Amino acid sequence: MIIHNSRELKERYDELKAGDVFLGVLSYKGLRDRVLIDLLERGVQLFPSALAQTLSSSKVAQALALRKWMLPHTLVITRRLSLMHAISYFNRHRIERVVTKEDRLDCGYGIHYWNNIEEVYNHAAFQSSAYPFVVQPFIERYTDIRIVIVGDYIEAYTRENQYNFRNNISAGGSSRPYSLNNSQLALCREVMERGKFPFAHIDLLITPDGNYLSEIALDGGLKGAKTDRDTLCGLKEELLTSRYRTC
Repeated sequence: MIIHNSRELKERYDELKAGDVFLGVLSYKGLRDRVLIDLLERGVQLFPSALAQTLSSSKVAQALALRKWMLPHTLVITRRLSLMHAISYFNRHRIERVVTKEDRLDCGYGIHYWNNIEEVYNHAAFQSSAYPFVVQPFIERYTDIRIVIVGDYIEAYTRENQYNFRNNISAGGSSRPYSLNNSQLALCREVMERGKFPFAHIDLLITPDGNYLSEIALDGGLKGAKTDRDTLCGLKEELLTSRYRTC
């Protein structure tokens, strides 16, 4: 049996067995990780992979699995103890200003700037729901690039906002086309291979010290892109189908 969308999956969920295939991204809000585990244990094949779907929906999971491509000193904070250790870590490396990322918020809503790590601790001390989150050094000089990769289709563009360090176009930013060099494209391919992403929307930070992964997702906003969502969805569906047929 081949299931092509979440609606059909929910309707035939109990019928699935080993060897069946689901082509698409799960839409079980709040239950996605549990459903992924259940489907894997039952031998259902997933395209995109369970790993890609897990990483796509969690900034914390990305920082755990893809940290080697991210800014140096990127840390995952899971509880008060790890935050206490982070205070010593950042002070030891003389890092003051930091940025935190809430786990499952998009469009820049979960990105916060802090003058120092102590401010993060003081806030989190009164917000038990703050955990887990990602903390990174704040950098001033960088270019924010969005890359869309679906098979042979590759498009890149900058995202800029002179009034907000959050460069998301949905938050008032602007964009212009960007030409990727070989090392930047290679970074994207490495991250996609590690996370088993068949296609991806990738955000890179281009700095004087190097190129770094900011985030990766299976889907994302297309403001600033030349392509449209219908065209891109068609390319993604064709790619998933071809990947399934060759497995």
